[in-house]
Amino acid sequence: MDDEPLKDWAKRRDAKIGRLRAVPVVSGDGPRASHLHPDAPRAIERWNGHTWEPYGFAVSLAEAQAILYPEANEPSPSGPVPKPLGSGTGKHRKPQAPRPDSGGGAQR
Repeated sequence: MDDEPLKDWAKRRDAKIGRLRAVPVVSGDGPRASHLHPDAPRAIERWNGHTWEPYGFAVSLAEAQAILYPEANEPSPSGPVPKPLGSGTGKHRKPQAPRPDSGGGAQR
């Protein structure tokens, strides 16, 4: 088995310090999955490198997601950039069907 050097492990562990998570505050030992109780309050916890510690509180799943993912709430500065199709024939494009004459019928 290949053992990871302690220096690399510590660097990887320290990279996770400050990570946040939302834990539903529900009674009993029932399921704690966020999609089962979207209106339940959430305890926001922060990883300090050894254990999860209390960090904040959210009233619902939507508020917790706004705290955990603030970049998702900010609009992009320029909006989506459309990418027009370039010229050429790629294997994913359908060949163009020949167009009929624009004369409007047979001429004699």
